[in-house]
Amino acid sequence: MRPRPPIKGRGIFSGTGLIITGLAATLAALVFPVWSYSDRSGTGVDVLNAQSVSTQYGPLSALDREFVTKVRLAGLWELPAGRQAQTKGTTEAVRTAGEHLVEGHTFLDERVRAVAFRLGLALPNEPNDQQRGWLRELDAAQGEEYDFKFANILRVAHGRVFSLVAQVRAGTRNSLVRELADDANTTVLDHIKILEATGYVNYDALARDLAATSTPPLTFPPTPPALSAPPTLPASPVDPGYPLPPATASPPPPSLSPSPSPGS
Repeated sequence: MRPRPPIKGRGIFSGTGLIITGLAATLAALVFPVWSYSDRSGTGVDVLNAQSVSTQYGPLSALDREFVTKVRLAGLWELPAGRQAQTKGTTEAVRTAGEHLVEGHTFLDERVRAVAFRLGLALPNEPNDQQRGWLRELDAAQGEEYDFKFANILRVAHGRVFSLVAQVRAGTRNSLVRELADDANTTVLDHIKILEATGYVNYDALARDLAATSTPPLTFPPTPPALSAPPTLPASPVDPGYPLPPATASPPPPSLSPSPSPGS
C-alpha cells in the first residue's frame, strides 16, 4: 500500500498552524523577561518572602525581627543610663536628658514587649557586651567628664537608631512593626533634641562618624566617636518642644515570663 499523500492545507504552515505558532511565540516573549528578572539574585519577590514569616499582622521580615530585638536592647542599657544621669549629672540639662531617656524607654519597652508577645518573638533580658561596656565607661566617669560622655555616647547612638527606624518604617509590611517604628521615631527624635540641649554634643565628631557610615548598620546602638574637650554649657536646659507619646496610648503588655537572651 502506498503511503497516503499529505492533505493540502494541514501542518504548521497552514492558517491554523501559523496562528498557533504566533501565539506561542508571543507567550514566550512575555514570559522570558519575567523569568529572567526573577532569576536575578536579590531582585525577586521570592527572595524577600523567603526571609519572612507569615503572621496575622502581615509578613514579618528578618529586618523586622532585628528591629524588635534592637528596640528591646536599647531600653536595657539606656534606661539605667538615664536613671544614672538623673542623679550623677552635674547640670540641670543633663539630668533632664536622663529623665527623658527613662520616660521614653519605659514607654518603648512596654510597647516592644507587647508587640513581641503578639508576634511570638523571644526578647533579650540583658544588654549585650558592647552596651555593658558603655555603662561601665559611664560608671567610671565623674563630674563634667561624665556629662560629656553621657551626652555624646547617647547622641551618636540615637543618630544611628534614627536611620534604622526610618529604614524599617519605610519597608515593613507588618502592621505591628509599623506602629512600633512610629513610636520609636517619636521617642528617638525627642532624645536627640534633649541630648543636644545639654550643650555637650561634639558635632564635628558626630559628622565624621556619620559620614563614615553612610549605610545604616543593623547594630543598635553604634560605637561612639572619639571625645574631645567639652564645650561651654547653656545656663539652663532647653525644652525640645517635642512631647513623648503617653504610655497610656497603648494597652499595657501582658505579663511575660523572662525569656533567654539570644546570643548572650
